[in-house]
Parts: sequence; structure tokens; C-alpha cells
Amino acid sequence: MNQNYSNGVSVIRPDQVSAGTSQTSGSQRQAAISKQTGVSSSMWGGTFLVKPGAQTGIHHHGSQETIVYVLEGESIVQWGDKGEHSVTVRTGDFLHVPPGLIHREINPSKQIPFRWIVVRSSSEPIVVNLPDDAWD
Repeated sequence: MNQNYSNGVSVIRPDQVSAGTSQTSGSQRQAAISKQTGVSSSMWGGTFLVKPGAQTGIHHHGSQETIVYVLEGESIVQWGDKGEHSVTVRTGDFLHVPPGLIHREINPSKQIPFRWIVVRSSSEPIVVNLPDDAWD
């Protein structure tokens, strides 16, 4: 597992992250700061990846706030009752997703995945996946 230092710092190496966290179709979440990696925290942190040309299912994160740093690539984030709002985020951008916001992410690139660093406001990752036709 992670390396815990006597001063309370924990280090999670890339080969120690866990895919054993809540998932949404079309993406891959990897937990770093979580119970799965042996870190006790009031927050959750990890990575989020969507392959070229893919999109996630429609979902929300319940009562959790989400803060994202776009590490690599570009993503279109759609939200709203019918997905009527959208914004494009790119490498270096930060994104805040408020609690309960129904959304999905789309990778418009045919060659480059997008990868995010994600921090959530509680330790258990909440992912509520909605039916694929939720916005029809």
C-alpha cells in the first residue's frame, strides 16, 4: 500500500492507485487518496481518464463537490436537465462541479485521451449513474 511517514504524510505511487472505486461507463477512475489505498481522509482524490473519441455516461455525484485540474487533453462537459449547457476545458484549466449537477464528459479528440486530477469533498466517492436515455 502507500508509504506512511511518522509525521503523518502518505505517499501513493502510480502503481498503488486503485481502480476499485465507483465508475461511470466510458471512463476510468483511479483512487489515490481513499480507503482503498489505506489513506484516512475526509476527502477523496484520484485521476479520471476518457479515451479518444469516447464519452461518459450521464451521472452526478450526489452531495459531493468536485474540483478538477485538467492534466492532459481537452473535454467537453455537458450539464443541465437535458444536457443543454456545455463548456470546453483544456490542459491547465480548473473546473468546479457543484453537488447534484447532472453531467457527462466528452473527449472530442480522435488521438489524445483526456486525464484529470480530481478531488471530492467527502471520502466516499459518490457516483449516481443515470440511464443512457436520461436526456432524450
